Amino acid sequence: MNLRRLPLRQFERHLLRQSRPLSPQLACHISTRSPLLSSQKHSSPRWRNSIDYSTPSRAYSTATPAADLLFGQPVHETHPHLLAPGELTPGITAQEYHERRAALCNSLPPNSAVLLPSETVKHRSGAVFYAFRQESNFLYLTGFSEPESLVVLRKTGDELGDYTLHLYCRPKDPKAEQWNGPWSGVDAARDVWNADEAGDIARVESSLPEALSGVNKIFTDAELTRGGTSTKFGNLVRSAAPNATTSPLKPHINDLRAIKSPAEIANMRRAGQASGRALTEAMRRPWESEKELAAFLEYQYQISSLDGQAYIPVVAGGRKALLIHYVLNNGLLNESDLVVVDAGGEYGTYITDITRTWPVSGKFTPPQKDLYNAVLRAQRSSVSLCRASAGVTLDKLHQITANALSDQLSQLGFDVGGDAMNILFPHHVGHYVGLDVHDVPGYPRNVVLKEGHCITVEPGVYVPDDERWPKAFRGLGVRIEDSVAVGDDNPLILTTEAVKEVDDIEALRS
Repeated sequence: MNLRRLPLRQFERHLLRQSRPLSPQLACHISTRSPLLSSQKHSSPRWRNSIDYSTPSRAYSTATPAADLLFGQPVHETHPHLLAPGELTPGITAQEYHERRAALCNSLPPNSAVLLPSETVKHRSGAVFYAFRQESNFLYLTGFSEPESLVVLRKTGDELGDYTLHLYCRPKDPKAEQWNGPWSGVDAARDVWNADEAGDIARVESSLPEALSGVNKIFTDAELTRGGTSTKFGNLVRSAAPNATTSPLKPHINDLRAIKSPAEIANMRRAGQASGRALTEAMRRPWESEKELAAFLEYQYQISSLDGQAYIPVVAGGRKALLIHYVLNNGLLNESDLVVVDAGGEYGTYITDITRTWPVSGKFTPPQKDLYNAVLRAQRSSVSLCRASAGVTLDKLHQITANALSDQLSQLGFDVGGDAMNILFPHHVGHYVGLDVHDVPGYPRNVVLKEGHCITVEPGVYVPDDERWPKAFRGLGVRIEDSVAVGDDNPLILTTEAVKEVDDIEALRS
């Protein structure tokens, strides 16, 4: 890996400080707050020859203040209120993105490469499109959030950091950007997102063969065939590297993504804190409709400096709480009912997943309180086991939670024999969380939890309205969910600001 470049303004200052090419003795230990990255190859001739220190090599990087430029996403120079110096995305530095790429490439065999196409723009109907959201692995490795892009990571040696980053994207196009909004361009791919090689995505067919020259193993999760026929991307890969074999990338990158860095956990904590406060504020107020409550939460996420809601929320009043993923959110709320709210925000594309249940009136009836406390006791007990020293897996945690719920429900007069628990508690107790609500898809739940894993703990009881169950509880649904970062000896509850004790909930309206 060659010396990484700085985001624009810092890059300019760095060049001004240099009167000669970088020394081979440049220290490799650089602060993680700086995007200047350490490497075993700081003295690379390619790097030294790529910069003319007397004449700016990229006019827009030196002649025009970076703050006056338009990019396809925030950078520190244009959005200092969103990004600290050195960050490519909120909370995540260029250093950390490099370390992720280095760790991934170091785990792969020699003469291998990673291919990651970007996500495409999704359309709601006709010309109406959804807000663009980058493919998670692409984002995790680059921080670059634009469509019509392709990343190639080429392993170049056996040492940590031996790789090259190729980023193909759209070049600047003032006419197109006038209609569609700004994008960052090829120069920014090098200067800001630290690509060793950058190029026009429209010319990738002619550029990719050189990038993959000598590669005999390609790791990608892109669709190469569909219905037995090669896709356009599959044809591109086979044309560029006809002798290379392909394998899924997911098993390799999942192992990295599953263990969160301190910066990732900090982002999730920020999302959890603001989301929890919004939910607690919602509990203070009376609501007439699910729609009104859902709109309030979305607004709170926006004004709390979050990116917005992490997923379509569940706001389920009364018996609709038995529908686990009810998202219509268009009913009226009755004073005598409970409301289940599964709603979380995201920050820096890191999400929080959180559910609270409370009485619409602000005060639990005795049966509502009994069922709620049964779920709460099981949830609290399971959260306490979210530590490496407990030696549990998500599957083991589920079984422990199911047993705890069974004991609690038995005390309330439920017959929990036979298939009762599968009916009353039909979903798993938790899943991994991170860049995605259900993070690292395919990562098994039988892995022993260790420090850095982030999961949800969400027991629920959903009592059907039939004679098999005690009459007082029929039609009630309760779910309580927190996002939790697994610690060594203690869990870190990321969503603790959302109150969940009965006394605390009722006190909000008193």
